[in-house]
Amino acid sequence: MKITFIGAAHQVTGSCTLVEWMDNRYFLVDYGMEQGENDFVMEELPVAPGQIEYVFLTHAHIDHSGMLPLLYKRGFRGTIYATAETENLCSIMLADSAHIQETDAAYETKKNLRHSGAVVEPLYTSEDAAETMDLFKPCEYGEVYMVDEGLSARFSDAGHLLGSSFVELFLEDRGERRKLVCSGDVGNLDQPIINNPQPVKEADYLLIESTYGTRIHETVNPPIPALTEILRETFGRGGSVIIPSFAVGRTQELLYFFREIKQKHLLPEFESFPVYVDSPLANEATAVFLQCSQVCLDPPTREIMAEGQNPIWFDGLYTTVSSDESKALNADKTPKVIISSGGMCEGGRIRHHLKHNLWDSRNTILFVGYQANGTLGRIIYDGAESVKILGEEIDVKARIALLQGISGHADRDGLIGWLSAFEKKPSYVFVNHGDNLSCSGFASYVQENMGLQSLAPYSGSEFDLLKGEWIRLTEPVIKKKSSASGSSTSAAKDKKNKAYTDLRVAVSALERYTEQLKGHANSEIKQLTKKILDLMKNK
Repeated sequence: MKITFIGAAHQVTGSCTLVEWMDNRYFLVDYGMEQGENDFVMEELPVAPGQIEYVFLTHAHIDHSGMLPLLYKRGFRGTIYATAETENLCSIMLADSAHIQETDAAYETKKNLRHSGAVVEPLYTSEDAAETMDLFKPCEYGEVYMVDEGLSARFSDAGHLLGSSFVELFLEDRGERRKLVCSGDVGNLDQPIINNPQPVKEADYLLIESTYGTRIHETVNPPIPALTEILRETFGRGGSVIIPSFAVGRTQELLYFFREIKQKHLLPEFESFPVYVDSPLANEATAVFLQCSQVCLDPPTREIMAEGQNPIWFDGLYTTVSSDESKALNADKTPKVIISSGGMCEGGRIRHHLKHNLWDSRNTILFVGYQANGTLGRIIYDGAESVKILGEEIDVKARIALLQGISGHADRDGLIGWLSAFEKKPSYVFVNHGDNLSCSGFASYVQENMGLQSLAPYSGSEFDLLKGEWIRLTEPVIKKKSSASGSSTSAAKDKKNKAYTDLRVAVSALERYTEQLKGHANSEIKQLTKKILDLMKNK
């Protein structure tokens, strides 16, 4: 009985964990796509996709589900267990992802053929995505599903996204039983529309995310007054508010806020301001939210619906479908709100809206979610004076703002609070789905403050769930990054980034070394401790 850590190992995206619950019988927990800039190489699956019998999917976000069509393309024909809401969201999100793969491949092929280059094949196709959906088995919260000999599963509400789940896996092999709990993404408290994360009673082993594992969300004013003030200031300048937003989850949350602003007349001087959702995917996702089981909705949202109201619809809300409708928004200079995908500005219609609005100081670009390193959104948020968008250099003159207090992820205290609620604590905590410092830092915090064995393994590491010991602890493999230009400034920046990455790798290696010192002589441990403390004193 073995767990192998593949994806989201010391990085925030690309979740993928392989479990061998009986000899040569395998399942995956998530199979997500890497996004943004990541420091380390993730290992390939050590078994053929055709050998994998099941996938347990925690939620629909692409960094957890986006490689499932590739798994299908390469031979997987097993069953994908997920909540019904996750299945419904995946049906539109994987189709959208496949369309992007095909479009990008066609564009690269067109460029290559001008210079006698090769045809570029998409990572997977729309057909692959559609046939992947045939493998889904919808599940309900709280039910125990007998999956196979020695394998059962239960899904509990993770409070991160509609249908998101903690997956409890009950494993048995040759009379030995173990319970593995996989957190997926642990939701933040008191988000609109969806429930708070539900407690899990017990686990032998826990795999937990650490997106904000070393950070505490700032105590800020409620988001609706802050959003109202941003609207007031921007409309007063005659500008528009452009919001890069994830189509699924965050967009629906924003619509909830705008309904509140309009229904409670919080902006009387601009009462009739229009809100445009310029994302076909977001429009489809909104329909899924409106048709979901009410067990997924929080009590305030259920009350709104019981009164016959739509919690995410209001007068002045418009949706655009065609590209011509999208382009027309930038030709119309009326102050407005445009919500457009994608959330990190890496693709989608938002890039066109940024091209036409970033240069105008009357406008506001409002970020409402996490911006990964290396993404266009992060570059803009970090204060770039100009950025290249669709082949054109655009000055950044618009106001850049962040709507605080709406993170979909629990912070360190939220993660610890959820873990503390376990009546029977896990004997080992594996930490993933966070950048290098967050993973290592949160693992150390759990060990020091809760007294639980904890480690953030690198990709390819293996742990024996029956013996409770590591089979293999891998070293990190740093990705080779090509320099964007040959300038001395770029070279200096690359050198600085590499030095910092090397430092982080060294710190993680030291952490793993100290893990191996358990049980060694006190004199040896004290000697190492003294060296580390002396180094810190002399920094």
